Amino acid sequence: MAVLVLIGLVVILIPLLLLGIIGAAFTRLGFSWIAALALVILMLAGSAIDIPLFRVRRDILRTVHGGTMVFGSGTSAGAAQQWESMVSLNLGGAVIPALASAYLLFKAASVPGTNLTVPVCGGVILVTAITFLATRVYPGSGIHVPLIIPALAALLAAFFFSGGTGVTASVAAFVSGVAGTLIGGNVALLPRIRDLETAGVSIGGRGTFGSVFICCLLPALIA
Repeated sequence: MAVLVLIGLVVILIPLLLLGIIGAAFTRLGFSWIAALALVILMLAGSAIDIPLFRVRRDILRTVHGGTMVFGSGTSAGAAQQWESMVSLNLGGAVIPALASAYLLFKAASVPGTNLTVPVCGGVILVTAITFLATRVYPGSGIHVPLIIPALAALLAAFFFSGGTGVTASVAAFVSGVAGTLIGGNVALLPRIRDLETAGVSIGGRGTFGSVFICCLLPALIA
């Protein structure tokens, strides 16, 4: 009985400990403790929620057996069939991080003498380019953004454009990491959806959420 109780405590306490550590990282970015925990919980819970945006139709040429012969080549004429892919927006991996980025920008901009224009714009451009080049598209599977590369690019960009560490650098890393990952890893690849042969693509969702989440955590290292 004691062993079962111990196992139960471990199963319960480990997730709480991890949640506390992650929440502490967010507090270093300027969030209150309650806001940090709420942000973490909302991102994790929201990762299962996709908001439909629009559908993309694609034409797939399929061979119809017994159809009309094409120029006597022995192959039958293909029948064009229209398929659809749903493009959606993930609540936990896109909407909530974007709102958190806007909040951090607003809060940092209200501090006299803070200039985030160059660090944020430069960071977004650099992270977008690196993420776009590193992201892979697999037919039948979807878009897969590298887990750690966007976050590391955001840290390096913030350090370079901000001239060091601190609140300005951490906010720039957070914003450029989130925006660059979503733009370079998802939005810029939307024209290739017709080649994916999948039922749908979620911006900030499957294949991208982990990268965005790490982009929200690592900026605490330079805060």
